[in-house]
Amino acid sequence: MSIKFCLELSAPLACFTRPEMKVERVSYEVITPSASRACFEAILWKPRIRWHIRLIEVLEPIRWVNIRRNEVANVIATRSIEEAMDSGTGILAQYVDEERQQRATLLLRDVAYRIHAEMEFLPHRHVYRRLGDSRDIALTSQDDETPQKYAEMFMRRARKGQCVNQPYLGTREFAAAFRLVEHPDEERARRPPIDETRELGYMLYDLDYSDPLDPRPMFFKARLVQGVVEVPAWDAPEVKK
Repeated sequence: MSIKFCLELSAPLACFTRPEMKVERVSYEVITPSASRACFEAILWKPRIRWHIRLIEVLEPIRWVNIRRNEVANVIATRSIEEAMDSGTGILAQYVDEERQQRATLLLRDVAYRIHAEMEFLPHRHVYRRLGDSRDIALTSQDDETPQKYAEMFMRRARKGQCVNQPYLGTREFAAAFRLVEHPDEERARRPPIDETRELGYMLYDLDYSDPLDPRPMFFKARLVQGVVEVPAWDAPEVKK
């Protein structure tokens, strides 16, 4: 069973980094489905529900800004952490002054989106691997768990501006303001999407964690039509691994 919801997201800056850019960060022109899903999950995520992004409406013209930021060149190796945990000793310090690098970033500015999603209520005793998490979660049957319960929980949180962690647009430093859109048709008439059509090329859809040791990126050919991007279903043939 699926229940439809709509959120409006906005922020002064956003960066949905293209994975093919290895050094300098360059954003996609439009928010990705995975970044959209993360915003819904920031408000409500439970083992019994799964979010599916269906439609992305772009409400502000696509604008760019180029900035330079200080970043660290390396991270502490996982093997060093494991050895320190096993032995109880070890040097895990990282000196920022020695590792600092200045990198250019091509960001989106003054963004606003209206995201349409469906909340899927998973059946009893379903084993669900959360995207981004390699742990399996075994679900047990509970009589008080219903789709309506979770729908009301999400709406209550979204109306009050409550969230588990602050939704962000691409990277955590670009926090997003969010608002529940309860009447999408009326909002569309009041504030329509931008009047622009363009090919966006292959865009990151999400990561497939079927094999937790080898997560695989999934892509789809995105197209902006009159300010709207239609997002295919997870198992649609146009989603490529």
